[in-house]
Amino acid sequence: MPLVVVAISVLVLLFLMTRLKLNGLVALLLVAVGVALVQGIPAAKIGDVLGQGVGDQIGDTLLVVGLGAMLGRVMGDSGAAQRIAGRLVGAFGPRYVQVAMVVTAMLIGVTMFYEVAFVIIVPVAFTIVRVTRKNLLWVGLPMSIALSTMHSFLPPHPGPTAVAATFHASVGHTLLYGLFFAVPIGAAIALVWPRLPFVRRMNPTIPQGLVTEREFEEDELPGLGWSLFVALVPIVLIAGAAVADMAVSDDDNPVLHAVDFIGSAPVALLLTLCLAIWAFGPRIGRSLDEVSASCVSAAKSMAMILLVIGAGGAYKGVLVEGGIADYIKDFTEGWNISPIILAWLIAAILRIALGSATVAVVTAAGVVAPLVAGSGVHPELMVLAVSCGSIAFSHVNDPGFWMFKEYFNLSVLDAIKARTTYTTVLAILGLGGVLAVEWALDALNI
Repeated sequence: MPLVVVAISVLVLLFLMTRLKLNGLVALLLVAVGVALVQGIPAAKIGDVLGQGVGDQIGDTLLVVGLGAMLGRVMGDSGAAQRIAGRLVGAFGPRYVQVAMVVTAMLIGVTMFYEVAFVIIVPVAFTIVRVTRKNLLWVGLPMSIALSTMHSFLPPHPGPTAVAATFHASVGHTLLYGLFFAVPIGAAIALVWPRLPFVRRMNPTIPQGLVTEREFEEDELPGLGWSLFVALVPIVLIAGAAVADMAVSDDDNPVLHAVDFIGSAPVALLLTLCLAIWAFGPRIGRSLDEVSASCVSAAKSMAMILLVIGAGGAYKGVLVEGGIADYIKDFTEGWNISPIILAWLIAAILRIALGSATVAVVTAAGVVAPLVAGSGVHPELMVLAVSCGSIAFSHVNDPGFWMFKEYFNLSVLDAIKARTTYTTVLAILGLGGVLAVEWALDALNI
């Protein structure tokens, strides 16, 4: 039974990494090979499947994570990150620094991928931790939860947008309905989770090399205007492209093509990095050698993180190649329950088995699509049900899990305690939010 294979592989992975203390990259690749053999993937093909899984994952994240890390380090080594962090702490006060992180993450995360927004905001979170002496998860976890909520629940993120197209749902209405429950649920979990006893007992340190150890004096810091301007450039470019795609229906519009080009995450981050190199280098009297050293330091620190994320992609790849998605389609066929709950359940099961939220949401949409037309349920609510289910139970077969673990310098078990629990609760409360919106729409005869 494929789901048993997934469960056993997860247990073996945990044993290798927690008891035997095996490196995450090696453990993930060993388990991926084992799953491939058990699932009947031809031995001659396993290498190609692993390579494709790594390539698909690294292809999506290498440039974003690498350029984001360099940008963050350049801003950190120049004092720009400290300037922004100091202003956030000054505006909200040390007591409400979590609120500052939630507000920032939700505003940025509405239109930006989780990974992109994460690498842009996390240097500021690291600097706030260093300045305020707060626990890393106390500051960083609310940011991650808020970003996860925006990314998984709402268009224009890729999963919900793809499902909206499959169900012929309005992207605008889906976003409107989703905001009613995504914002309060995401904010509540973001503020509650760091206060839970099992999370408060964790006290990880900031990974070395990702943030400067230097504390700048006030007169050494660059101006707030330039610091904010550089930080906001990728947000404006990426968000602007997302809004343009939603507002303009003419795919042949040359202006739209240009906006999409400069608004793609790698290009936006590359342009911003070039701007940062000048703005926080020669413009303030730092040599290009100093700025280049910051970029090199960030790249070295990211090497193992990227390798582990890539290995997570290899593990996911053998699960997909092994036909687990097809098995789940057959397994859930004919279940006689509410279409909304069924859509959520199928997406959640696929997420648990395959790891990738995008793969889970797109596959679940294909299974559920025949139900939409005859169910009488608003297609926008079906989109939200599938999207909410796809965030559940992020664990070791999710490359995003490894990004979370490595950036917050957690053990595998602590990452499971922190991330797996919050993603699952978000998914369950999200389902409740969808059902509540359905009840309200029915009551209003909409």
